[in-house]
Amino acid sequence: MESYLFDWANLLVRWLHVIVAIAWIGSSFYFVFLDSSLTPPEDEQLKRDGVSGELWAVHGGGFYHPVKFAVSPPKLPEHLHWFYWESYSTWLSGFALFLISYLWSPSVYLIDPNVMAWSPAGAIAAALGYLVAFWLLYDAICRTLGQSKNGDAKVGALVLLLVCVAAYAATHMFAGRAAFLIVGAMIATAMSANVFFWIIPGQRTVVADLKAGRPVDPIHGKRGKQRSVHNTYFTLPVLFAMLSNHYSFTYSHPQNWLVLIGMMFAGAAIRQFFVLRHGFKLGRNGHPWPYAAVGSAVLMALIVWLKPAPVQAVVVPDVVGYAQLQPVVEQRCVMCHGEALQSKGIRLDSAEGLKQHAQAVYQQVVVTKIMPLNNATGITEAERAVFAKWFTDGAKID
Repeated sequence: MESYLFDWANLLVRWLHVIVAIAWIGSSFYFVFLDSSLTPPEDEQLKRDGVSGELWAVHGGGFYHPVKFAVSPPKLPEHLHWFYWESYSTWLSGFALFLISYLWSPSVYLIDPNVMAWSPAGAIAAALGYLVAFWLLYDAICRTLGQSKNGDAKVGALVLLLVCVAAYAATHMFAGRAAFLIVGAMIATAMSANVFFWIIPGQRTVVADLKAGRPVDPIHGKRGKQRSVHNTYFTLPVLFAMLSNHYSFTYSHPQNWLVLIGMMFAGAAIRQFFVLRHGFKLGRNGHPWPYAAVGSAVLMALIVWLKPAPVQAVVVPDVVGYAQLQPVVEQRCVMCHGEALQSKGIRLDSAEGLKQHAQAVYQQVVVTKIMPLNNATGITEAERAVFAKWFTDGAKID
């Protein structure tokens, strides 16, 4: 029953996480597009009101005319929409999912003895420490260099270096699957912290000044814009990290830290292409195709590099039935899918149970090679071939 309830919790929290993440990323992408597509207002009244840019758009059968005030509007509207719960809900649901999926069973999901053999408490503390440490270091870089000459370039270079160091360290501390997720979670934490500690407080200060009739300091808008831009470049790397757990060929590679860095770099470069293409259409910058080309080139290089190595021929019996497969299942699978523990509600310690889950077993053991998780039970390629032969011959148990 515990496993069943955990599966429901995992499903519902994951569903919630995806929904609110779509809302957050969608609004972030929209406002980056909007900011990049604004043109100086033509109406004299808008100019006098302090409008710095406007956009005409058509969507869903109607016309829209959003405008942006350089610092603040001449009068605060009665109804003002704030964009922050999208961010907070994404982080809270993501952390809940991280707790359910990884921190609750660290010995299974966080720890790979072949990478680092340490206590569950130590692994949990290190994983949580990653989230906090990255935010503190990233924030310190932004505080000290963000407003200096060529500050954006300096911050970008140091944050890239920080992510590279974090990726290398994580893949040498945690199981590969967990390492990728933790690096993504630490960046996502910084994204939400940008909203919580900088963007929203700055906006609240501006609103308070407007209500009190005080002059508005433009620094709040500049700082918020800077952190918002950082968030948009973080988005695609984080999405890759969150999706990577479904693709074992990425995190199980001997140099998985290079795979993680390469994929994140490609994502950031491609995001730069989409950010700049709006300015290109308005003649503000050159065509950003080099960024897309670099990102695509990195992806192609990774595809070539990660291609499967030739596998030595494995001798498999002409006929594989349950009798030949049972010893392998007992040794490699029953530890997590037997009488004592039915992980994911799957039990394989009987012929009927194995037959019932034959498709899933073939997919996880032979095709994706995700199971056994982190290959904790040491399954061999020859034994995977026995599973493959049994399934392709009809998964017979008689």
